[in-house]
Amino acid sequence: MRKIPVFLLIMGCVVALLAGCARAPGKPELAKELHVYNWSEYIDPQIYADFEEEFGVRVVEDTFASNEELLAKLQAGATGYDVIVPSDYMVEIMIEQGLLAELNRDNVPNITNIDPKFASPPYDPGMVHCVPYQWGTTGIGYNTEVFEEPPDSWAYLFDPEVASEYAGQFTMLNDSRESMGAALKYLGYSLNTTDEAQLTQARDLLIQQKKWVYAYDSEQNEDLLSADETVLAHGWSGDFFMAAVEDERLWYAIPKEGGTIWADNLCIPKTAPSQYTAEVFINYLLRPEVGAAISNYTWYASPNAAASEFIDAEILEEPAIYPPPEVMAKLEWIEDVGEATPLYERMWTEVKAAGP
Repeated sequence: MRKIPVFLLIMGCVVALLAGCARAPGKPELAKELHVYNWSEYIDPQIYADFEEEFGVRVVEDTFASNEELLAKLQAGATGYDVIVPSDYMVEIMIEQGLLAELNRDNVPNITNIDPKFASPPYDPGMVHCVPYQWGTTGIGYNTEVFEEPPDSWAYLFDPEVASEYAGQFTMLNDSRESMGAALKYLGYSLNTTDEAQLTQARDLLIQQKKWVYAYDSEQNEDLLSADETVLAHGWSGDFFMAAVEDERLWYAIPKEGGTIWADNLCIPKTAPSQYTAEVFINYLLRPEVGAAISNYTWYASPNAAASEFIDAEILEEPAIYPPPEVMAKLEWIEDVGEATPLYERMWTEVKAAGP
């Protein structure tokens, strides 16, 4: 047996030790690219750049306009995405369909930064599959030069005497659950009702409203407000706050009848090319300073409690972004309505197909 010189044995041990420091045993290597499927303009691009600089992983982002579009993409067999950003009720649907991976919490230690109010959401108890990313409400964006008082009622969009005054000057979300939900809340019902009679009333209300609607739009409603094409818009809180940074005339109101509270979530599809890299990225977004940078860019509320000290005061102290308890009590999560889902879709199809 050939003898190995002692100095070579020592050098070999040093090399092995250094290699162990560089990469812990059993830890996968980071992928060279991370593919994110996100809502448009929903993260500061600098965060992607900073992640790439620190971890050497290039982030590639595609965008979608609705939860239904995201679901359809995955159902059609899309396999290239590492991180997706579905809303609450869609998370529930994706879990039921077996589309989401379970998180390995060992790779996401910053998950402890999540506010306890969001740590066990109804759509994913215990955050088994997803981590809340941003949260907000659905209500009415408006031009403050047109309205002396905030239009804080769904009546501005549905009451014939009021809504007709703004005919052709407001948009509704191109989203079946959100638009049906707004009509249901105006009628005094739960936005998760499965009662066909109540849903029929909501459908008829939306059909009656249609002649006054400028467009059903989920991507440019705030831009239409800013361009003076419209004066009111049904939409998501953060979109209007973000637009208000550039156009101080714009603001947002939560209807007094109540509306939607929602949370978008960071999830990993079961087909993700690199679940480990996705978990490292999610953990990075959960750093307090990074979580704050997201909210400071989007003007959405953060579920990251540790981020609060780094969020701009004008965001943190704004009741339309962080509503007081009495307003929160009137808000509902959109939930999976199970067997009533086709009923919602049929009603919405009938609204869209109806004449103006």
